[in-house]
Amino acid sequence: MLEEIAISGLGVIEDAAAEFHDGFTVLTGETGAGKTMVVTSLHLLSGVRGDGDRVRAGTDRAMVEGRFRLDPSDTQVAEILDSAGAQRDDDDTVIAARSVGSDGRSRAHLGGRSVPVGVLGQFTTSLLTIHGQNDQLRLLKPEHQRDALDRFGGKPVAKAFAEYSRAREAWTQAVDQLELRRANSRQLAQEADRLRYALDEIGAVDPTPGEDAELAATVNRLGDLEAVRSVAAGAHVALTGQADMADTDTDAGSALDSLGQVRNLLETTSEPTLRELRPRVEEALSLVGDIGEELGSFLNGLPADASELEKVLARQAELKNLIRKYAPDIDGVIAWRDDATRRLAEIDDSSVSIEALEVAAAEATDALVTAATALTAARTKAAGSLATKVTKELAGLAMKDAKLGVAVVPDESGESDPRSLLVDGARLHAGSGGVDRVEFTLAAHSGAVPLAITKSASGGELSRVMLALEVVLAGPGGGSTMVFDEVDAGVGGRAAVEIGKRLAALARSHQVIVVTHLPQVAAFADNHLLIGKSTRASAVTSSVTTLDHDGRIAELARMLAGLGDSDTGRAHAEELLATAESEKATA
Repeated sequence: MLEEIAISGLGVIEDAAAEFHDGFTVLTGETGAGKTMVVTSLHLLSGVRGDGDRVRAGTDRAMVEGRFRLDPSDTQVAEILDSAGAQRDDDDTVIAARSVGSDGRSRAHLGGRSVPVGVLGQFTTSLLTIHGQNDQLRLLKPEHQRDALDRFGGKPVAKAFAEYSRAREAWTQAVDQLELRRANSRQLAQEADRLRYALDEIGAVDPTPGEDAELAATVNRLGDLEAVRSVAAGAHVALTGQADMADTDTDAGSALDSLGQVRNLLETTSEPTLRELRPRVEEALSLVGDIGEELGSFLNGLPADASELEKVLARQAELKNLIRKYAPDIDGVIAWRDDATRRLAEIDDSSVSIEALEVAAAEATDALVTAATALTAARTKAAGSLATKVTKELAGLAMKDAKLGVAVVPDESGESDPRSLLVDGARLHAGSGGVDRVEFTLAAHSGAVPLAITKSASGGELSRVMLALEVVLAGPGGGSTMVFDEVDAGVGGRAAVEIGKRLAALARSHQVIVVTHLPQVAAFADNHLLIGKSTRASAVTSSVTTLDHDGRIAELARMLAGLGDSDTGRAHAEELLATAESEKATA
């Protein structure tokens, strides 16, 4: 529950603080005193977007602090506090704070730790339920009526809705993949034809890795064949003395002969300096011999004439054609061929893939139809109970003969709807909320034709429908704080008294905080806070005062007819308060 709140720099409130207790608390005051700012401060603690325009003129920042007493058994709140590193006070209370700068920038704190605004909202969501003046208008929207029914449906509806959401996600993915594959079938066929042509062209040439570089070197060599042969042969003769590769006899002096003579001469001397040269000569002989063998091999590998060059150039032209089309070099062409082969295999399997996608889409559709049907059934079952309970509540709110209806009807769609679903022969829109539309109807009195509340309910009736609905949705469990901002708008007379009685009854299981202009409602409160205002230095300043019995009499008299200082007004207020106390005691 909310124990206290401190507000500074928010709207007309310069500095104010208020304590809240169990039961039913009302906030009253003259128009413009700042009652709405109190509700706004609770909205800020609930994590709604901060508005810099709400910051009091001349103040840099608005600040709201709330102290909440926690239920030790509330594991959800405990998990939020633990994850945020927030600390409870010794008395099991936690302070939540929110500040908003005039520039709109916001900060949040929870249990002494700075936290994101979203975390603050998660913490207060399970503790605060705030019903503002706009909730009546939201109740007119079908999606909010559906949400209200789902809340009332509890675990059965929640379970069915979760299953529907999972089935719908799988269905949308399967259907979208199938449609995409079908849309791309023509492009895929064209791509397959291009790949087959390219692979046939590359296969006809059948290149090998590095072949383009090898051919380039061969072309350079064959381009001046005789000059190359002459150089190689001359070098070979100089080293080995063999003019003809088949002749083992030396035709001329060679480097090998000369080095052999040097070695022989060095072997005949006893001079140490000369003998030390012998190993180096041996090394030179070995090196010259190796070079001679390589030159011989090179000469043997040369073609007999330049006609070989034409064959090499023709092959090189084939490779260059592939390189021009597919990659910077032959290794790249080979890599492209391998990728194209894999891609073609995927495309060739497209018919199989489409069949598999069609099967998957059909299975997903069947699963979604089953889930949607189950969700509709769960909602339909809950709708009858919700209508009965709200109707019963309306009887206690001076709408004795009124009857609320809750209809769950198919959300029909056309074939052009990309999210249409065939359920029991009807084509329905499979939206994120299901295939149903939920519609609240109201017959305001006996014999009246039930009509949608958007057409049949007056402002006062809509206020009571919303209150009755919230009472039913709140359930018997205690612990939460329910805040109503002028839920009695458009109501007066006996209906206002009945609303006061119902709020008092609700306060037996919940902490109830109500902003009201009606004395009939305020009279039923257990605690009464007055939002006062004063003007100084051309600025309006609000204050919050807890009223005692005499203060309540004066405020009720003012609310009745502005007669707070008259004996008649006070007498009327005392009678109203006494009557309320009596009815609370006997209820």
